[in-house]
Amino acid sequence: MKQVTPYNTNESKKEQVAQMFDNIAFRYDFLNSLLSLGIHKGWRKKCIELIAPRNPKQILDVATGTADFAIGAMKLNPTKVIGIDISEGMMKYGRKKIEELHLEKTITLQYGDAETCDLPDNSMDVITVGFGVRNFENLEKGLANMLRILKPNGQLCVLEFASPTKFPIKQFYKFHFKFITPTVGKLFSKDNRAYTYLPESIKAFPDNENFTAILERVGYKNASFSSVGWGLASIYLADK
Repeated sequence: MKQVTPYNTNESKKEQVAQMFDNIAFRYDFLNSLLSLGIHKGWRKKCIELIAPRNPKQILDVATGTADFAIGAMKLNPTKVIGIDISEGMMKYGRKKIEELHLEKTITLQYGDAETCDLPDNSMDVITVGFGVRNFENLEKGLANMLRILKPNGQLCVLEFASPTKFPIKQFYKFHFKFITPTVGKLFSKDNRAYTYLPESIKAFPDNENFTAILERVGYKNASFSSVGWGLASIYLADK
């Protein structure tokens, strides 16, 4: 997998990604809804529906950001949801949402990432990652550590952007990410690189069959994917 970073600096990818999300945190939710026309919310809802049959009580949300996935998981009536992220700026807005919804007793957000998270072995029923795996500094290390944390028969659910291949979505996607996304992102977030890094990181990510092959290689079972949004994103499921 080609290593794509937000900025051309000597800092690690993890440090650059944290800086990028800190920079855009104040506009992240607004831009997400604007650039995706709100359809990303339906994708998360689909993920929650897919993991519901497991009736998870302990959930870890990796790359939680502003906590949309963690809050959405409350529909499953869990006893504990832990969200981790490397951007304190993003989690600041996530904590505000959680407080407004009075969910502090169930959802906690803390600094952390998939590669180094030190939660106990076999401690989580489900792990979710929404638009975060392509930002991992070491993809396989992060996936392996999440596998360690999952309980036996636990489930991983990953929602990630993909590169569409069918006409006319492929052509729309290229136009949107080449012209609209960087322009709108720069206008509202004031970070010149954040929304040009986005399409670069999507292009570099080993999506669909390539990603399920990596999951199987790391040790997950029954890895599968389903495309959503006409191929703009994919939902991956895998078991321990």
